[in-house]
Amino acid sequence: MMRARGLAVFFCVALAGCGGILGGGSKAPPNVGELKLELREYYDSGSYAVEFAAAIAEARKQLGRKSPRLGQRFAVVLDIDETALSNWAALQANDFGSVTAGPCALPQGPCGWETWLARAEAPAMGPTLELFREAKAAGFGVFFISARTERFRAATERNLMAAGYAGWAGVVLRPDDASSGPAAAYKGPARCRIEALGWTVILNVGDQPSDLAGSCAERSVLVPNPFYRVP
Repeated sequence: MMRARGLAVFFCVALAGCGGILGGGSKAPPNVGELKLELREYYDSGSYAVEFAAAIAEARKQLGRKSPRLGQRFAVVLDIDETALSNWAALQANDFGSVTAGPCALPQGPCGWETWLARAEAPAMGPTLELFREAKAAGFGVFFISARTERFRAATERNLMAAGYAGWAGVVLRPDDASSGPAAAYKGPARCRIEALGWTVILNVGDQPSDLAGSCAERSVLVPNPFYRVP
């Protein structure tokens, strides 16, 4: 009898029923395994590409509203990772986890983030590359502001060039000692320093809310990135 009662309690808990044994319902966050499946479906179905392109199309409208006149210097600021360059191969290899060190055994994985950056193989985000080229052709200066650190400057600039981003006005990276604090506190002042050089930042594009935080941008556009968050 006691064994039967114990089994009944077990199944009640497992099924989250039996007179409210679990109280008002579970408050557990979404299952991470299911979220990973949803992320891959979002990417593989083409929905990510469609929504990314739509966001960049909105950004391109800002270029049409501005025309550099004599004596004016208009600037466009772009983030790098998941805005100008795609790290999808590394994200997949790492199963959306954080692997900061180690080799990069693509396509099997894992792929250490620092090794991946040093390889300088990230492909361009096509819509952003079109935006870059359109801005250049219209006479705007294009700056990159990234949370990457200075020790990856050579690899980052090599990757940008290989992906087709030739002729930028500047690449701003964080100091190696990370004294700049979180990205949200670093990127706004970085844009203001560009304006202090005589530019007007008419457009700022990034994939993280921290890319858009702060001042010194007439228009900011957030492109989709449900894969990770940079504070």
